[in-house]
Amino acid sequence: MLLEQPLGQLATRIAGATAVFHQFKLDFCCGGQQSLGEAIAKRGLNQQQVLAALEKLQRQPQAAVDWHSEPTPKLAEYVLTRFHQRHREQLPELIRLARRVETVHSDSPHCPHGLANHLADMQQELESHMLKEEQILFPMLVRGVYPFGPISVMLEEHQEHGEALEKLDKLSFEQQLPPGACNTWTALYLGLRELKEDLMQHILLENEILFVEPKRPGHGDQSCCGSCQ
Repeated sequence: MLLEQPLGQLATRIAGATAVFHQFKLDFCCGGQQSLGEAIAKRGLNQQQVLAALEKLQRQPQAAVDWHSEPTPKLAEYVLTRFHQRHREQLPELIRLARRVETVHSDSPHCPHGLANHLADMQQELESHMLKEEQILFPMLVRGVYPFGPISVMLEEHQEHGEALEKLDKLSFEQQLPPGACNTWTALYLGLRELKEDLMQHILLENEILFVEPKRPGHGDQSCCGSCQ
C-alpha cells in the first residue's frame, strides 16, 4: 500500500513521483524515511489527492531509468555529471543574481535579504562535500567497498544540506515573486527552484541507492564495467 511506503522508496521507484512530492511540498530526500501516510498527515494534506496523483503515474509507461538495477559505476558517473557538475554551474550565477536583487530592491518588503550570503555558504559546503565524494567515497563504491564511516559523514552532511534548503525557502519567501518583479528577480527564483529540485534528487539517489550496498550487477561480475575490477 502506497501510504505505508517510505517517501524515498516511492521517489526512486515511481517515475515522476518527485514532481508530485514537490507539488505537495513533501520532503523525499532528507525526510525520505517517513511513510507517505505520515508525511501527508504532518502537512495536513488531502490524502486522496496525493494518492490519485501517484496512482496516475503508476498507470503510465515507465520510461525513466531504474537505478536500483543499474551497476554502481554507472550511477556514480550519472551523479557526477548530472548533479555535481550542474551545482557548480548553478551557484555562482544564483549568487550574482541574488546580490543584484538585494542591492536594487533593498527597500522592498519582499526583498530576500541575506540570500546571496546563504547561497555562498551553500556553495562552499557543497563543494567540500562533493570533493570528498569524488576523491574518497565514490572510488571506493565503484570498487564495491561500502565504508560505514565515510558514508555516515555524507549522510550527516545531507541533513545539513536539507536544512540549508529550508533556510533558502525562508529567505526567498518560498520563491513567490512579488507583483511586478523584474526579470532578474524572476530568473533568480526560477534558478532557486531548479537548484532545490536538483539537490533533492541528488541527495535522494545517494541516500536511497548509491550509498546502500546493492544486490545488483556492478561489483566484480562480468556485467560490470572495467573500472570496478
